Amino acid sequence: MLQKLLPIAFACFVVILAQSAATSRAYAAKYSDRFDENVDMVGLGMANLGAGFSGTFIVNGSPTNTAMVDGGGGRSQVAQLTTCVLVLLVLLFLTGPLAHLPTAVLSSIVFLVAVKMIDIQGMRRIFLEARAEFWVALLTAVTVVVVGVEQGILLAMVLSLLDHVRRGYRGNNSIIAADKRHKGWLTVPLSEPRQIAPGLLAYWFTNNLYYANAGQFAEEVLRLARVKGEVPLRCLCVQAAAIGDVDFSAAAMLRDTCKLLEAQGIALVFAHASPALREQFDRYGLTAVLGADAFYGSLRAVVEAWEHVPDAPEATPPNSPGGTSAV
Repeated sequence: MLQKLLPIAFACFVVILAQSAATSRAYAAKYSDRFDENVDMVGLGMANLGAGFSGTFIVNGSPTNTAMVDGGGGRSQVAQLTTCVLVLLVLLFLTGPLAHLPTAVLSSIVFLVAVKMIDIQGMRRIFLEARAEFWVALLTAVTVVVVGVEQGILLAMVLSLLDHVRRGYRGNNSIIAADKRHKGWLTVPLSEPRQIAPGLLAYWFTNNLYYANAGQFAEEVLRLARVKGEVPLRCLCVQAAAIGDVDFSAAAMLRDTCKLLEAQGIALVFAHASPALREQFDRYGLTAVLGADAFYGSLRAVVEAWEHVPDAPEATPPNSPGGTSAV
């Protein structure tokens, strides 16, 4: 009995969670209203608890019923209270006449409501602005119609996770260089690395560090270490503002990369590392490998600290012996 009940209960849980959250989010965005998933889940949980004790159907944030209320002009809880009164009247006095209502009539009502929920303009906009998300939405819709709601929701979750991994797998990283014209900084492609200060290179990594992109991080950092600049590279700074998490594989990669850079006489430091990231570095033993002084609150602090290092290299003037003219 339990083996038959658990799969059905889990399917109901997935449908209620996904459908209700999606419906609430869609109509909150439509009317620029505030949306809190936690409040919705608490309300649905209490309603289903009451349904379990009273022996009624499970309660769900139905998209079709929501669309019907919205189409009827409902904008407050008065619409729900009115619906409760009408349902009570129907149960008391109209169950007999409605028993003879053809099933096709009820199906057509639900079908018309569902058709109105199809947002062609929204799909066209997704197609133009986010092609990958359009295919996820289209495949999910087809799966819901052909196979079922549960399978469509699970497929959407899997495809969304794969798309997220794809984005982080090969991030669009860059170099932060000095902008002498505007006396500030700018980003340049990795193919055109420029030192932000003599002997100092700033590398901007734009994703969390995990097993899928750890190889890219190591590959790009070691390639930058081999680039010949105006002066030999002595310090490589990682702009870590976008790094919120480091997994076990990435931590092992950082240890190996730090040792390889150290063998070349290059120090590896981090700027804008969050307290949560610092805790992870401590747990993985990376702080001990890098050194406690390898973390800075800002990129400017790294540049200023590097400029005050007694043996920091100086750039060779363009027209001096050994230098090259910019002209």
